[in-house]
Amino acid sequence: MEEARLSERERRILAEIEEQLDQDEPLAHRLRTMRRAPRLPLRPASAARRRMTALGALSLTLLVLAVATEAPPLIWAFAATWVLTLVTLLRLVVRWSRRMAASRGTPDG
Repeated sequence: MEEARLSERERRILAEIEEQLDQDEPLAHRLRTMRRAPRLPLRPASAARRRMTALGALSLTLLVLAVATEAPPLIWAFAATWVLTLVTLLRLVVRWSRRMAASRGTPDG
C-alpha cells in the first residue's frame, strides 16, 4: 500500500493546529495528569463480596425449599437470610458510592 503524503497546505494547517494545542495550558495539564490505569482497579473479592455471594446463594436455596415444602421453619430461615443479604448489599453499595465520590474528589455527604 502506498504511503499517504501531505500537501504543503495540509502540513501548514497541521502545524497551526499543533501550535494552538501547545498553547492550550488546561489541555496540556489534563494530558500530563492522565491516568493509564482504570479508576477502580480490579481487586480480589473482599470478605463482604464473598459473604454477599454466600448469603445470596443461601437465600435462593432456602426460597426454593420454602416454596416447595411450605415448611414454616424454612420460610423463617429464608426471611432471616434475606434480611441479612439486603443489609450486606446495602453496605456494599454505600462503600462503593463512597469510593466513587472519593475518586472524583466530591464530598459524599
